[in-house]
Amino acid sequence: MIVKSIIEEEFLTLAEVKEILDQIREKRADEEELGYELRRAIRHAEFFSKGSAEDNRALVAELMKMEKMTKPLAVKIADIRPVSKDELRAIYAKERFNLSEEELSGILEIVFRG
Repeated sequence: MIVKSIIEEEFLTLAEVKEILDQIREKRADEEELGYELRRAIRHAEFFSKGSAEDNRALVAELMKMEKMTKPLAVKIADIRPVSKDELRAIYAKERFNLSEEELSGILEIVFRG
């Protein structure tokens, strides 16, 4: 068994993952047939990603300016693009704090602009 270790970890939105997978697909297009896992990952990213990678990076950067925001939450919000306060509450359900109505409205405003 080959054991690999994690060298670096970074949170990416699905649109950013799609961009990276597209680059891999283009690079390997002439060399070899894409493996099953890679084809499934590309299909998943294409189906579920919302917006462009650039737009999602801007959205995450804007969300990170908020007080009760972490990088994983910002990425999840950019991927899901919630449209209601209930959806936002579901995203924050595992957190140790609750958001006020103003904070929820502020996040939704940022998402709608992005």
